[in-house]
Amino acid sequence: MNMVTPAIRDFARRLVALEGSRAESPVTGGSEVVRVCEKLRLPLSKLAGDAGFRSLMSRAVALAKAEIPSLVAVQVRADGSMEGLDGSGHDQDMRVNGQAGIVVVAQLLGLLVTFIGEPLTLRLIRDVWPNASLAGMNTGSDEVL
Repeated sequence: MNMVTPAIRDFARRLVALEGSRAESPVTGGSEVVRVCEKLRLPLSKLAGDAGFRSLMSRAVALAKAEIPSLVAVQVRADGSMEGLDGSGHDQDMRVNGQAGIVVVAQLLGLLVTFIGEPLTLRLIRDVWPNASLAGMNTGSDEVL
């Protein structure tokens, strides 16, 4: 069952855009998507351990692959980092607006909402991106994500 709502997908798009607008030097292989996942690594590793983070990333990538088959080359390494998601592939899906990477981030956020709940997920994101605006994230119900 896929728990990625349009609001979660939009939120993932915003986080990726936020990372794209930053002037800081990127991590190795550092697309905006990789930077989002790397920034989430520390708090999620504290919460679930290194193996837990790797499991969440692996599941997010697997769910994203079901939606965008061109992600077949993306792998989660033993340390939880991603390989093959640098946007330099020849496949159209990997390049068009970073859509493939946004799907990976959205799946990760969807898993977090499922496992730890929306309030804790939002708090974790606020801790990582304290200046990120959550304005406009309300979908018209009580749901923010």
